[in-house]
Amino acid sequence: MNIFITGGSGFIGRHLTAFLLEKGHRVTAVGYRPHDDLIRHDRFFYFQSDTSQKGKWQDQVREVDGVVNLAGQTIFKRWSKRYKQRIYDSRILTTRHVVEALPTDKPMVLCNASAVGYYGDRSDDFLTETEPPGSDFLAQVCKDWEAEAFRAEDKGIRTAAVRFGIVLGKGGGALSKMISAFKYFAGGPVGSGRQWFPWVHMDDLVSAVLFILENSRMRGPVNLCTPTPVRNRELAEIVGRILKRPAVVPTPAFMLRIALGEMGDALLASLRVVPEKLTGSGFTFRYPEIEKALAAIINFQPG
Repeated sequence: MNIFITGGSGFIGRHLTAFLLEKGHRVTAVGYRPHDDLIRHDRFFYFQSDTSQKGKWQDQVREVDGVVNLAGQTIFKRWSKRYKQRIYDSRILTTRHVVEALPTDKPMVLCNASAVGYYGDRSDDFLTETEPPGSDFLAQVCKDWEAEAFRAEDKGIRTAAVRFGIVLGKGGGALSKMISAFKYFAGGPVGSGRQWFPWVHMDDLVSAVLFILENSRMRGPVNLCTPTPVRNRELAEIVGRILKRPAVVPTPAFMLRIALGEMGDALLASLRVVPEKLTGSGFTFRYPEIEKALAAIINFQPG
């Protein structure tokens, strides 16, 4: 396949590009970063551009078999009013521009990122793809993000909105921040520790994205997290055990809210998300259990 990726220079984009190239596909990517620190391969082509703006990068969308739209400012920092607008615009405007550039009635697929934040804080509820959205900021972002993506269906494009869980992988993401805290003996559960943590190993994520691209049955919302979410306290205990560090230094909820504001509430949300559509379509997770997934990643972390 000839695949176009927005957000191609980001944490997920770099891993997905390497995986697709290994599988023999051709990848064209666009992102913020310069090309210098990215993959060099004769089937990889890269453009540096701001996809929240219209531009020549849109011409590439018309020539491919599938689009994976990953672009969006990170949510893992304190949210000012201005930064919340950047979170929103980077996702909604990019998706709008991708859909605008898609051809009409060409047999292709749009695999558009979304997030489990779509559901909001839901305590112990089992969250399949049929559950309604929440009402907080991230839920609204995801709802609008998906609405922009599904406009592609008006052009006859098969569209999947992929609701990512927390991605665990080498070389970045949430896990790298957790590891740093544990190495300084400052790791532990967040808040009560009872909140559900929906996660996915990077290897399973990239395999699932290709599964969605290649399978015509995969459309609509798709939860992309393992079938076995864990509580935050269990996650902290396992990370501590693998690193041989205690997991006894909790971060009280009020301190998290003071330090991170509204972003702190997002970290305290409980999301018991299950990938009903993926598993029901025959996708098999390589890392369904958290301890094996974490061990595979942490044992390869530098330092």
